[in-house]
Amino acid sequence: MDETSDRLKFPYLAAGQAQKEVTHNEALALADILIQPVVQSVAPAAVPSSPAPGQCWIVGVAAAGAWAGHDGALACWTSGGWRFAAAFEGMRVWSVADGLFAHRTATGWDIGAERASSLKVGGQQVVGARQSVIANPAGGSVADSEARVAISAILAALRTHGLIAA
Repeated sequence: MDETSDRLKFPYLAAGQAQKEVTHNEALALADILIQPVVQSVAPAAVPSSPAPGQCWIVGVAAAGAWAGHDGALACWTSGGWRFAAAFEGMRVWSVADGLFAHRTATGWDIGAERASSLKVGGQQVVGARQSVIANPAGGSVADSEARVAISAILAALRTHGLIAA
């Protein structure tokens, strides 16, 4: 039988195990860290010197001190000291310092980038996939110069927002 759950690595109780409360309490501590995770910041320059119980951070690359060997993991201060939870691809964490979500990818943490195939508001699609280039208006007579200016402004806004290619 496995000793931990597959995805979040919660420790399992074993039949006939003495002091089952230790294993159960460790599973609760990990659940407290991993369910709707919130971190103070991503990859701070140093291990925080006086964290409050329940505060978490994402460990940076080549971490030193108490965080050495835990690159990319969630480091949470608990009443029992530092606890670490390994990150996995697809994990989503709120970063208080950034005011944004951080997503774990195969190569590291990606802060603030949201991925979607469309954006719907009230059930109505308001943004979809980027469309191909639309040429700026050209030609015509003097009478349509104001229309060309307006159309150019609309196209510039769509390009700025990434809705059409530049």
